[in-house]
Amino acid sequence: MDDTPRNLKAMLSEAKDSSELMVDLAYAALFFADEHMAAEVHELEERLSGLVHEMREVCVLAARSPRDAEQMSSVLHVVAAIERVANAAEDIARIVTHRLGIPAALVADLAAAEEVSHRVRVREDSGLAGRSLADVELPVEVGMRVVAMRRGKEWIIDPDGDEVLVPDDVLILRGPAAGIGELRELAGAPEWRPPTIEEDPTITDLDRAVDVLVEMKNVSEVAVGLAYSALLFNDQSLAAEVTHLEDRLDEMRERLEVWVLRSAADEVDPSHLRGLLHLGGAAEELGDAAQQMVWLVEEGEEMHPILRMALGDSDEVIAWVPVAPDSDLDGRTLAEARLEVETGFYLLAIRRSGRYVYRPRGHVRLQAGDELIASGPDEGQAVLAERCGYRILEDDDTGEIELVPAGSTNAE
Repeated sequence: MDDTPRNLKAMLSEAKDSSELMVDLAYAALFFADEHMAAEVHELEERLSGLVHEMREVCVLAARSPRDAEQMSSVLHVVAAIERVANAAEDIARIVTHRLGIPAALVADLAAAEEVSHRVRVREDSGLAGRSLADVELPVEVGMRVVAMRRGKEWIIDPDGDEVLVPDDVLILRGPAAGIGELRELAGAPEWRPPTIEEDPTITDLDRAVDVLVEMKNVSEVAVGLAYSALLFNDQSLAAEVTHLEDRLDEMRERLEVWVLRSAADEVDPSHLRGLLHLGGAAEELGDAAQQMVWLVEEGEEMHPILRMALGDSDEVIAWVPVAPDSDLDGRTLAEARLEVETGFYLLAIRRSGRYVYRPRGHVRLQAGDELIASGPDEGQAVLAERCGYRILEDDDTGEIELVPAGSTNAE
């Protein structure tokens, strides 16, 4: 890994981004039944393994005293959890590469998940051709972010903003399904309709298993996002929420196993059900990795400052923004606010009166005093703050961000 940065902060940021990218690609490979995409997850895992090994070497070399060793142990703890996320992603991709099989009902239901993976080809003379990713600002414009792109036979993983799109580029994106229509219009692509299956009024055991599995996918991804938030803000209440979600995942996996085993009795060939059990195990593993991260916060362990610096420097940042009185979001429902589409940020939780509402739905009405915890692209952070009634001031020396009321004249 000659091209790997030796700076520990940069390596941590890269490892976090790579592990999350692997999860995105793995679910996309599952959705599109794309073995090439699944193989890319495996290649990323090999790259990440080398990065993890190098980070461990750097941590050992940096520990010159007992205090250094104590702080570095927190870094090693998070590195192990990130590696665990990557391993779970590879398990998801293995469903495709090993052809374990999943029911068509699951593919259809994945299209209705809170965040979806989508694939689109850039057409000539479209609104995307000839423009850089930074110029088109897809996370802000449509709420979807490019996690990978294929150009001919070459895959470009986690492309940067300078990448100029050319006709026939195939983009793999992630975000809310509401942004797909506008995205495809920009790319000059025809209208797309998600896969569906024939409606059957009878609720079967397989239906129940699929519903549980989609819920496990959503909960596990939120758990990982909240875990990074708990680390960044050193917040014990967030850490407790992650532990609660991990407990829920354990319960859901037990239910999943029951429904899958019961549905097997109704199937002529139950072999395609293996993928359901495999996917449930991977989702639970994501939850376990999230709980492993927040152990540091729960136990009050001293964390190395580089952890917060690395988490704040990754491609997808975590924002904690309060809703100001009379701001654009004050009094709006989440469905009306369209945060994912307008800002590119995915709302992980709302803190209201000291309690957390995680994975809030569209009917939830925001109110002044709510604190939004969200993850998304750095370029959408200013838009999110503005809609909450604030503007961002960044310290040029430290890079620290301060929120000031939108009407404030303080420019320092």
